[in-house]
Amino acid sequence: MKQKRERLEIIHDILTVIMRNKNKVKPTHLLYKSNLSHKMMKEYLTYLIDKSFIDEINEGKNTFYSLTEQGFQYLDKYSTVLDFMESFGL
Repeated sequence: MKQKRERLEIIHDILTVIMRNKNKVKPTHLLYKSNLSHKMMKEYLTYLIDKSFIDEINEGKNTFYSLTEQGFQYLDKYSTVLDFMESFGL
């Protein structure tokens, strides 16, 4: 049985989904790709907006999410930490 994802991993997954979709993703697509419940996704989106990792963009009736510079930096640093852990077999 697979372990539950940690908070930092979920944040990474959300940011990665946004980045891989040309830095512009609709909430429904993000919900499916990040594998979260609607309630959990809303909590994470609020947190990420508050921490300036993502921006919410409203275009008419559509809402999109995109990464900020800080969001891109998080992904970069997260990759560095993963590489470090893997190099020591952690």
